[in-house]
Amino acid sequence: MTMEQIIGSIVIVILLGIIVFRRILKSRSRRIEEKEQEKKEAKKREKNIQAIRKRTIGGETLIDYATYVLTFNEKVKYSLIAAAALFGVAYLFYDSLIVSIIAAVFGFVYPKIKKKDLNEKRKDELTLQFKEAISALSSSLAAGQSIENAFRDALKDLKLLYPDNETYIIKEFNLINRRIENGEIVERAINDFAKRSDVDDIKNFSNVFITCKRTGGDLVKVIKQTSDIITDKIEIQQDIKVLVSQKKFESKIMAVAPIGIILFLKMSSPDFVAPLFDFSSPGPIIMTIALGCVACSLLISQKIMDINV
Repeated sequence: MTMEQIIGSIVIVILLGIIVFRRILKSRSRRIEEKEQEKKEAKKREKNIQAIRKRTIGGETLIDYATYVLTFNEKVKYSLIAAAALFGVAYLFYDSLIVSIIAAVFGFVYPKIKKKDLNEKRKDELTLQFKEAISALSSSLAAGQSIENAFRDALKDLKLLYPDNETYIIKEFNLINRRIENGEIVERAINDFAKRSDVDDIKNFSNVFITCKRTGGDLVKVIKQTSDIITDKIEIQQDIKVLVSQKKFESKIMAVAPIGIILFLKMSSPDFVAPLFDFSSPGPIIMTIALGCVACSLLISQKIMDINV
């Protein structure tokens, strides 16, 4: 290799390093800005929720759908499940009771991760229930009912679909009707529900409803069109989830397959895999790399199939 080639290679490495370093700095500054923006929005949202609770009778019991509060039983349940799973995987990969116990301790962090999934599941349930609610509301308005009576009729229809009074949409429509009966304007009741829901479809419906009500537009036609658009969007989201759910299940099976292979080898040929569990050899390092690859593949596959509409 000549001197010119060496200098050229060094220059290329330096340029690549500068480009990568700049990208890292930009991404870091962008993440900092996003976190600051999220903090500002969280503070603003907290003020709005507090204001809603103050002007609502029984406001302390109102649900803030943006945050999920785990009960003690849920914390214990998910902690034990995660600890047992981590203990089993660690014992399978390292064949060491001490390592398995240390890994099981990290299971108590899992409820914080699970909380996000439970919150998304709750908002999905609310969105599906809201789809039925706006369909019932649109039908009542098309039949010539006033806004106030349309909400009462919609609640009756919803109770036929959801007999449980603890259903989210039943509780919310009960609250809206109660506030209307107490003399509050319907726009405020709907707007407060939209702010607490943290669901874009409900927020969009609230904005359209309030604008149309205040400007004197054709409320029946606008609500019907809005209802159709939101319903179509929700149905598309459900179709995508059905199509993706099979691939998600397959990715989980593929992630579990290496664990099953190791279990099979340990049971059928323990002497063959014994060097992998000897801490005086590189075996545990290889097992750690294999476990990391399995975990990364599972996370990447779930991330790829996380489709937003």
